[in-house]
Amino acid sequence: MTDAPAVAIVGMSGRFPGARDLGEFWANLRDGVCSITDFTENELLTAGVDPTELRAPGYVPAKGFLADAGRFEHELFGFNAAEAAALDPQHRLLLETAWSALEDAGYDPRAAPVRTGVYVGGAPTEHATAAQVDRRLRGRHGPMQVRVLTDREFLAGWLSYRLNLDGPSLTVHTGCSTSLATVHVAVQALLLGECDLALAGGVSVDSPYRRGYVYEPGGIASPDGRCRPFDEKAAGTVGGDGVGLVVLRRLEDALSDGDPIHAIVRGTAVANDGAARVGFTAPGVDGQTAAIVEAWAAAGLDPAEAQFLEAHGTGTDLGDRIEVAAAAAAFDGAARCAIGSVKSNVGHLNAAAGVVGLIKAALMLRHRTMVPTVNVTRPHPDLDLESTPFHLLTAPTSLLYT
Repeated sequence: MTDAPAVAIVGMSGRFPGARDLGEFWANLRDGVCSITDFTENELLTAGVDPTELRAPGYVPAKGFLADAGRFEHELFGFNAAEAAALDPQHRLLLETAWSALEDAGYDPRAAPVRTGVYVGGAPTEHATAAQVDRRLRGRHGPMQVRVLTDREFLAGWLSYRLNLDGPSLTVHTGCSTSLATVHVAVQALLLGECDLALAGGVSVDSPYRRGYVYEPGGIASPDGRCRPFDEKAAGTVGGDGVGLVVLRRLEDALSDGDPIHAIVRGTAVANDGAARVGFTAPGVDGQTAAIVEAWAAAGLDPAEAQFLEAHGTGTDLGDRIEVAAAAAAFDGAARCAIGSVKSNVGHLNAAAGVVGLIKAALMLRHRTMVPTVNVTRPHPDLDLESTPFHLLTAPTSLLYT
């Protein structure tokens, strides 16, 4: 065990497809439940999907659907009914999740006793796009207030303002790595003493309504509405909505004050491989390997100790091959290690994709159980997993502690 400075996860909260809270989320993970929803034609028509689009070839009526994403207890957070109606669902969900995450950590959500930073991010939303061109809404609130109530750049600001959190307040955007980037920034802020407690994570609700998507050959989306990371039948990913936050504190402070500790973050790293990536939306093997190696070094740990790798795992041919090649090089010296991706359970949650994987990993530590990757049977032959440390799990497996 390393003596390097570390950060504890002292609180967690989230809402994901098929799970109103982390108790339900863990049960779904443990039991190998796929929470992607297949919509009926009537459900989609009622939700306003264009009939021509719905009945066109290639339309996939599936999504990691987040129930009740549009509901909000506005009085609790000081919004009047008109403001709440304009407020973007991502702001609503993040406020409610921050409240429950702080409670999970044992703190009064409106009276955190230490300087608390906020590091969050979100995705573009249908609501925000519509609000910006809604003349009635702009006439009622004014253009600036509509922007403040709907734009994702104000996600962190609303949390800090409504929960009276006086630490640094940053909204972070790095695409689908957003919520893990917020954790990295929060960890560094804690270790540098910029704050003493931190909320980190992300939210993604492109639409609170039932929606499918149009499959395009060669694209990232799955043709059948299922994500099968690293499997022989892997053909793409499927979108989903969700929100997740972790509450972080320096480990020594958490231990000193008797905070609940769900997991320990020993090290983090970020990187960018510039023009060396395969394409603008796909990393290169060398750059991804370097980032993982840097994280190992920051943690002061040996890859030989690894038992599970929670991967990005989109289930795309190119993405899976790059990720396995990079991880295999970075896990040099590792023994047998399971690899998985929560996208098989809930879909690709865009800006919240990383934090849902982190919360999954923390829950596995709490329950001392590695959970299966659903929708998989046999590894894709092109990945050559037999020559790497990695293998797929199809059933719950105990974590080993030394």
